[in-house]
Amino acid sequence: MSTHQHTYVAIMAGGVGSRFWPGSREAKPKQFLDMLGVGKSLLRLTFERFLPICPPERIFIVTNAMYRDLILEQLPEISADQLLCEPSRNNTAPCIAWTAFKLAALDENANFIVASSDHIILKEQVFLEKVQTALAFAANHNALITIGLEPSRPDTGYGYIQFGEEADAGIRKVLRFAEKPNLATAREYVDSGEYLWNAGIFIWNARNVLKAYQTHAPEIYTILEKGMDVYNTPDEQAFIDTWYPTTPNISVDFAIMEKADNVYTVPAEFGWSDLGTWASLFVELNKDENDNALQGNIIALDTDNSLIRIPEGKLALVKDISDYIIVDTPDVLMIYPKSKEQEVKQAVAVVKEKTGTRFL
Repeated sequence: MSTHQHTYVAIMAGGVGSRFWPGSREAKPKQFLDMLGVGKSLLRLTFERFLPICPPERIFIVTNAMYRDLILEQLPEISADQLLCEPSRNNTAPCIAWTAFKLAALDENANFIVASSDHIILKEQVFLEKVQTALAFAANHNALITIGLEPSRPDTGYGYIQFGEEADAGIRKVLRFAEKPNLATAREYVDSGEYLWNAGIFIWNARNVLKAYQTHAPEIYTILEKGMDVYNTPDEQAFIDTWYPTTPNISVDFAIMEKADNVYTVPAEFGWSDLGTWASLFVELNKDENDNALQGNIIALDTDNSLIRIPEGKLALVKDISDYIIVDTPDVLMIYPKSKEQEVKQAVAVVKEKTGTRFL
C-alpha cells in the first residue's frame, strides 16, 4: 500500500479507562495493557495498524504528560517530538486543534487521521482501504470526514450518523449526528438503513479543520493560534502548559462536527469494537466450552458465561459462578455481575470516596 508523503496519524492515548477498573488504573490505563492476551498493548496494536500507510516518524501520540515514558517504552520507533503531552484533560476538541496547528506548521499540506488507542479492528485491510478513500477525498476537498460503522445491532451505547447522497465513490454527505438513542429509537435507526455508528475516527486536511475551528469554535482557535510561532520548537510545551488548560472542555463532535456543513462519512464494516467495557472485551475474547473467557491459570468448575482475569503466577479455582466478571490484580480484586458492568465507573467513584486515590 503506498505511503503518501502528506499523511499523518494522531493516536489519542490520554484516557483513564475507568470502566475497565481495576485492570485499567490512572498510572497505567487500558491502552497500555495487553487486554487481548496477544503479547501487545492496545496502543502497540493501534500503532502497528497504521504502519502500512504512514511511517513511524509521521505518527503522533496525543496523551497526558504522565504517560510520556510509558509510550516511549512501548513505541521505541517514535521520538519524544511526536508526543503531544496535554497538561490537562479538556476532552477531544482542544487536543485535535493543537494537533492540527502542529501538523499544519510542519507541513502545509498535512492530512491526518485521528484514531483512538483502544479500538479493536479485526479486518485491518478493509479498514486501511476505507481510510485511503477518505484521505484521497480530504486531500482534494474542504471536507471533514468521519468513518461510520454499519450497525450490527440497535446499540444504545453509541452516537449515530445519518447520511445522505453519495458525494464521491464510497463517500456520503452527513445529514446529522444523533446522540445515544433509547432502544426504540436505535431500532428505528438500524431498520431505516440510513444510520451508522459514530466511531470517532476522523480524517481531514489540517488547514481545513483549522478553518472549521476558526468558524465554529473560535474560543479554542484563538487561544491555540497564539502559539503559531512556537509549534515544533523547544518552546511549544511551555506555551501549551500555560494556555492549553484555558481552552473549553468540549468534544470535537460538539465543537465542530455537529455545526459544520462540510461533513462527510465513509460507511464501513471492519470488525470494529471500541472496547469500552469489560463486557465488550468479553465479546472479543476466545471462550471455553462453557462460554467463559479465561485469562490466566484458572480452573473453572460448573462456571459459565463469565470473564475471569488472574495475574501471572497465581492459580484461581472457581465453582458455581455464572455471568460474572472477576478481575484480580496485585492490590484489588473485583467480583461483579456481568449484567451490571455498566455500573463499574460509578462503583469506582465509591472506591474513591471510601479509600481515596490509592487504588485508582
